[in-house]
Amino acid sequence: MSPSESTPNASASAPSPGSRRPSPTVAAVALGLLLGLQPLTTDLYLPAFPALTRDLAAPMQLAQLTMSALLLAFGAAQLVWGPVADRWGRRPVLLAGLALYVLASLAAVLAGDIRSLIAVRVLQGVGMAAAVVVARATVRDLYEPAQGAHVMSLALSGLGMIAISSPMVGGLVVQSSGWRSAFGVIALFSAFTLAFIALKLPETLPQRDPKALHPGSLLRNWGQILRHPTFRAWSALTACTYGGLYIFLAGSSFVYIDAFGLSPTVYGLVLGSSSISYLFGTFVCRRWLLQLGMAGAVGRASAFTLTGGLLMGALSLAGVEAVWAIALPQMAIAFAHGVHQSCGQAGAVGPFRRQAGAAAALAGFILAAVAFGIGSWLAAAMDGSARPVALGIAFWALMTATVGWTLVRRHGAPLSATTAVAGVR
Repeated sequence: MSPSESTPNASASAPSPGSRRPSPTVAAVALGLLLGLQPLTTDLYLPAFPALTRDLAAPMQLAQLTMSALLLAFGAAQLVWGPVADRWGRRPVLLAGLALYVLASLAAVLAGDIRSLIAVRVLQGVGMAAAVVVARATVRDLYEPAQGAHVMSLALSGLGMIAISSPMVGGLVVQSSGWRSAFGVIALFSAFTLAFIALKLPETLPQRDPKALHPGSLLRNWGQILRHPTFRAWSALTACTYGGLYIFLAGSSFVYIDAFGLSPTVYGLVLGSSSISYLFGTFVCRRWLLQLGMAGAVGRASAFTLTGGLLMGALSLAGVEAVWAIALPQMAIAFAHGVHQSCGQAGAVGPFRRQAGAAAALAGFILAAVAFGIGSWLAAAMDGSARPVALGIAFWALMTATVGWTLVRRHGAPLSATTAVAGVR
């Protein structure tokens, strides 16, 4: 990234061939489908988690790798896809990544052992990375940061609908047809997404960066992005809020199904209640953005995050082992998560119009690295009770609120990259 972030220079390339602005409806649907791959990939197979662990005779550490390895690949691949999308355009990256995702989903249906399943989940993560990083960059291609947060909340409302239905559908198909059917549903949805993107979404990158893949330029861009205080504030927020969500996603099926004895179908319904709360959060986010701005909305949502986390932790320490003791506090956390992610994903790329792909990639990598570390801890900490999940969520709720009330309040305004780089010491 150069100091000419907001002013063209002689080395800037010509506008990308065929780039044009999609209609608002097409953009909203496309972003919802692309971002929706993430909850689909994690939430829909959650009801299948205990069953596939038993069927493939997998120890807990390897079973958890079907989630954590997916997220590690998801994060690492973004570091590649982001600069490639800045260099060659959004559309080629989307089509290649989605095609890989569809093939990996079909391979998951046929996996014969846990290691094969982990391998195809890694490929799913690589393909999903292309979809998510380009979706975030596309928001910056089309909108300024404040408007981008509003549009992101609309897209995340679509993601919320997918998140609501995914565990319910997963529970039904797992109970009726076995765990492999969950991956069949994922393959069908991703094939539809690929077809929609191929037919409806044009290239959105206004200007290719011919130096985006040069090692020196790439390292320089990453260094300047990482030094940007606004990027650090928003990427820390998204990583912390997702840290709590990841513990819930990775551990809840074992808590609800194995410890509390729920069926996969009922588990899907309970998980869906959290997704409904998340969806409500994305709607409220749009109102709070108008009233309070991005940092103000996050500050208010952080109170819900902290309340839910502390309540869940306190109930666990008091020895309360019940569905409601996890589900009700998680609804407050999920509501706030809808605000944090809407603002955080738009805010992290806000200062970087020409390097939106690289900025989105770095933010995604940080998030995924945190999730991978949490997954490794969770695999060792699970003891058959709800306590590791509850206390882990409480910790990350505290971290999220702290970031929301300090870093985001201080540095959340989306300054231009030129101003920020000039001011960084």
